[in-house]
Amino acid sequence: MAAHTSKAFLSLGRINGPGLGFHNSLTRVTYATALSTTNSTGNKGFPDRGNRGAFVRKPRREAGEPRTEKMAVNQDWTAVYSAAAPFKPGSVPLPVRMGYPVKGGVPPEKKGNLELIKIPNFLHLTPAAIKKHCEALKPFCTEWPSALDTEATLDEHFPIKLESTDYISAGTSVRNPSARIVHLKVKLSRLNLDDHARKKMLRLVGDRYCKDTDILTIRADSCPLRQQNYEYAMYLLTVLYHESWKTESWEAERTAADMDEYSWEDSPSQKNILDTLAHMKMAGEGEGEAVREELLGRPEVQEYRDSVMRLKNEGESESSMHQYREAVKKVLNL
Repeated sequence: MAAHTSKAFLSLGRINGPGLGFHNSLTRVTYATALSTTNSTGNKGFPDRGNRGAFVRKPRREAGEPRTEKMAVNQDWTAVYSAAAPFKPGSVPLPVRMGYPVKGGVPPEKKGNLELIKIPNFLHLTPAAIKKHCEALKPFCTEWPSALDTEATLDEHFPIKLESTDYISAGTSVRNPSARIVHLKVKLSRLNLDDHARKKMLRLVGDRYCKDTDILTIRADSCPLRQQNYEYAMYLLTVLYHESWKTESWEAERTAADMDEYSWEDSPSQKNILDTLAHMKMAGEGEGEAVREELLGRPEVQEYRDSVMRLKNEGESESSMHQYREAVKKVLNL
């Protein structure tokens, strides 16, 4: 680009002028700066493009008619939103409004509304789209087994239940941190456990076991993904099962005072009630083990056994004391 630039200069001058019969000296100092630029091309406002010609701005294309005005009444909506996409005001034929009402008015309309674009939408999951998805998945699915028609049958064949939650919310992301949590539930009676393994399992799980429903619940939420928490919950159940079956060497040295629960078998309470009934001559003819089995098999003795075990294991309460009193009356014929 050819240009000529002049340097700034300083002009000092002395002017003498007459005034009132005498001559005064008038000094004037003038500062002047000048910067002149001359373009040889004559194309003002745009840079020199060499031999490519002058810069010509393309005309702005006018906005066409929105798609909502050209839609038919029976428009196939799956063709409009075939997959997850942001909100498009020109494609949604609904008077949607969202945002803060200005000066007590109504929320802003959908055109140019950033609030509608920021949030996720489910316009691609309409009933028609879901129906199409199901039709496409049908060839890969099998029929539900006719034998699994009741809850009891399901519990028998599938004792382990897994629960997780999917969240739908209006926010900047469709992902919810709580969706990774997995609950594993299984009835303890469905596990192959003997008396020793069951008691050890209860000691290991603590308050995760509900005695009323006989359900063990394992909650896994340590991992960031749901699949990882599912695998971790299954791992915990496997470890608990195998650890329950282990018998340590020190367990053989435990006495009755070290037991977790009161056992009525071979206890002083059992011996006393058998001696009392024997003196009352409530048993039939016979001696030894036969008489003992006969007395222990009586319904009133079994009821007395249950009342004593409840009183020892659960502690004294109004209901347990009432049960014990009634059992003593029956066993002694009072």
